Amino acid sequence: MTTATDIQIRPIGPGDREAWHPLWRGYQAFYRVDIPETTTDVTWSRLLDPAEPVSGALAWDGAEAVGLVHWIRHRSCWTVGDYAYLQDLFVAEARRGAGLGRNLIMHVYTTAAEAGCSRVYWLTHETNTDAMQLYDRIAERSGFVQYRKLLG
Repeated sequence: MTTATDIQIRPIGPGDREAWHPLWRGYQAFYRVDIPETTTDVTWSRLLDPAEPVSGALAWDGAEAVGLVHWIRHRSCWTVGDYAYLQDLFVAEARRGAGLGRNLIMHVYTTAAEAGCSRVYWLTHETNTDAMQLYDRIAERSGFVQYRKLLG
C-alpha cells in the first residue's frame, strides 16, 4: 500500500488536465455542486497562467493523480504580506485517511511562505467533520462566520 510519504506533490502543469479533471469533478460531487464546463475551462487556464494569483498542485501516486489543491494569493489590509486562500482541497475517496490532505495543505503552507505570504486560511462546510479533525490539528479556527451574497 502506498503511504503519504510515497506521494509526490507538484504544481499543476499543461499536460495534467486529464488527471486533474476527474478530481475536480469529484470535489464538486462531494459538495453537491455542478460547476459549468465553461467555468472549469477558465479555472484551468488561470491555474496555468503565471500572471494569475491562482495556483494549484496535484498529489501523484506514480502516474495516478490522487488529490488536488487550489489556492489564491491576495492582498490584505491587516498585513504587509499577502494571504493565501486555500480554496479547494480534495483527495480521492479511496485514498482518504492516509495523510494526503495534510500533505497537500503543507505544500500550500510551504509555497505560500516562500512567496512571502503571512497567512494561509480556508473555509469548510460545517458538515465536513472528518476533514475538520485534521484542520483542528494543523490550524486554528478563526471564529469568523461567513456571509455571502451571490451577484450573478
